[in-house]
Amino acid sequence: MNLKVYKRDGSVGSDTVELPDSLLALEPNEHAIWLAVRAEEAAGRQGTHKTKSRSYVRGGGRKPFKQKGRGVARQGSSRSPLNPGGGTIFGPMPHKYSVGVPQKVKVLARRSAVILKAREDRIRVVEDFGLELPKTRDMAKMIDKMALADQKILFLTPEYNDKIARSVRNLPGAGATRADAASTRALLNCSTIVVQKSAVPALLKGLGHAA
Repeated sequence: MNLKVYKRDGSVGSDTVELPDSLLALEPNEHAIWLAVRAEEAAGRQGTHKTKSRSYVRGGGRKPFKQKGRGVARQGSSRSPLNPGGGTIFGPMPHKYSVGVPQKVKVLARRSAVILKAREDRIRVVEDFGLELPKTRDMAKMIDKMALADQKILFLTPEYNDKIARSVRNLPGAGATRADAASTRALLNCSTIVVQKSAVPALLKGLGHAA
C-alpha cells in the first residue's frame, strides 16, 4: 500500500511511502485490542480511594458499658461499624488496578489498530519539518490544508518533539507522541493518524514489523 507524502503546506508531493502488504494482509485481532485498551485504562486509575475501618477511626478505646447487666449485646468499642461514627465494613482501600498483558499481545493490538486505520484510509504521511517555536496556528493551518480540520489527529514523530507536541495539544482532540510509543488506545481514539515520513520505520518497528 503506497501512501502519498504531503508537504508542510498541505499539498500532495511526489514522494510516496509504502506500508508492507504483508502487514496489511494480517487479520486484526479485536480481542487483543480489547485486552490492551482495558489494561491501559486500568493503569490510568489512581486507586487512592479509602474509607476508615474500625482500626482507623479515632477513639473508642474504652469499653462503652459494662459487659453484663444491661440486657443488650456486649460492646468492646464505640467505634464498632454497628454504631454511628464507627468504622466502615469492607470499604474501599487503596490498591492498584493494573492488569498484566503479555508484550506480544500489546504489539498485536497496536498492529491491529494500525491495520484498521489503514483499511479505512485514515493514515496520512507528511514530510519532515521542525518548528523554531511552538505555534498552534502553524499546525492548525497545515491540518486545515490537508482537509483534516474537523478531525481528531494523532501526530507521530520519530523522536519526541516538544515544540510539535506543544503546538498540537491545543487543537481539539489532537495529540502527538513518538511513533514507536503510540498506545493502542491513542491509535484508536483518533480520526486520522498523521505520521512524519522519517517516523514510518519507527512505527513499523513498534508494530513488530520490519520497515
